[in-house]
Amino acid sequence: MAETLHCDVAIIGAGTAGLAAQSAVHAAGGKALLIDPYFAGTTCATVGCMPSKLLIAASHAAHGARTTDMFGVRVPTVTIDGKAVMQRVRDERDRFARLTRENIQDLPDDVRMQARARFIGANRLALDNGQEVEARSIVIATGSSPFVPDAFADLGDRMLTNETIFDLEDLPNRLAVIGSGSIGLELAQAMARLGVDVTLFDAGKTLGSVRCARVHDALKDIITNDLTVHMGVDLEAEQKEDGVSLRWTGDSSGQAAFDYVLVATGRPPNLDSLDLDKAGIALDDHGVPVHDRNSMQCGDSAIFIAGDVASDLPLLHEASQDGALAGRNAVAFPATVKSERFAAFGITFTSPPTVWVGKSEEEGVITGVADFSDQGRSRVEGVNQGVLTLYAAAPDGRLIGADLCCPASEHLGHMLAWAVQQGQTATQLLEMPFYHPTIEEGLKSALRTICGAVPLPLPENQDRGSPPGA
Repeated sequence: MAETLHCDVAIIGAGTAGLAAQSAVHAAGGKALLIDPYFAGTTCATVGCMPSKLLIAASHAAHGARTTDMFGVRVPTVTIDGKAVMQRVRDERDRFARLTRENIQDLPDDVRMQARARFIGANRLALDNGQEVEARSIVIATGSSPFVPDAFADLGDRMLTNETIFDLEDLPNRLAVIGSGSIGLELAQAMARLGVDVTLFDAGKTLGSVRCARVHDALKDIITNDLTVHMGVDLEAEQKEDGVSLRWTGDSSGQAAFDYVLVATGRPPNLDSLDLDKAGIALDDHGVPVHDRNSMQCGDSAIFIAGDVASDLPLLHEASQDGALAGRNAVAFPATVKSERFAAFGITFTSPPTVWVGKSEEEGVITGVADFSDQGRSRVEGVNQGVLTLYAAAPDGRLIGADLCCPASEHLGHMLAWAVQQGQTATQLLEMPFYHPTIEEGLKSALRTICGAVPLPLPENQDRGSPPGA
């Protein structure tokens, strides 16, 4: 008979969400068992946020060195040492991952369980080491993995994903990127600015799922300055001795050879090995447990879900909040509490970054637009390009969202996300100080447009149709 381990909360997965859940359970005085087959570190540290930003940082340095002439600063020759670029990416990535693993190793031995888990009941798990776990509550935090369409599955080591590209010892000469989501856009532009001949392909017609047409046009202009883009195409791939041959048809057609193909077509949740049919919970059309984002509870069960596996917003700050909510409610079950979530907010680290906040134009009533092509500080810095659009609700001009692709948009996006979360109006933001000359001043024209569409407040007891003094 299998040995049975007992705990208050069993957490499947030791990524950002799982670690946050474990911390919440511990803070509440509960006993957690954190189950993971590898304890390799978080997706962010190992294959996501950090290595990609290291590559992007190198591309910023290269692009900056190439574009100094406007300032009268002459850089005769810019040479990219691809091996040195990739070595730094790996060295710093490995440092981030090591620190994450060390933090995990600091957890008590009776908290960490290195094994793979699957459900055999609503509150019972079987481990691949022969043991079983019985828990009052269970948190699913198994993360996500790259999706590789069948057309690219047989390309061997010439096919890359975000989990393998950072292990290249040198920069390739020619790279095809499949998919124009955040991962595809970031890595395509970074590689291009590092001197790689990059072509981006997508079956869709919208880069990065950008909601605003003005912002999308600005992003497209920026991206196509750095690399070739083919949208609305279908692809056939064939492995060759020295690379890959791609043939595409659709809105454009052609054939070209590449050293590698980077497949960035999404990261679906890791659910297949969990035997969720034994858990007794409802699943949506994609096989993801149906859950309440304000509690992360699956139905009225003692099962909770957190992080990328929830397939809500696959972002680190969301995963961390997911885990904290799931862990706190799992240890308190059945006394679950619903909590307010962050204002929805995402950044794609193109250059300049592409940002979305809150609700879109379709849900808004009033819009304000700012063009940065002649914005003062942006022009001074030689980065005067891009657009932002703000969305506000009538009748008071309360901000509900924004789309941006403009200088410093990752910082402007934070300011706007805070404003949306706090329910601030355009008028209230304009009453804040805007130092001159700064890029933040670029917000003012969009805010003023919204204010101009907001009715002026009336004196007390005065009807809107009555003349003054009546």
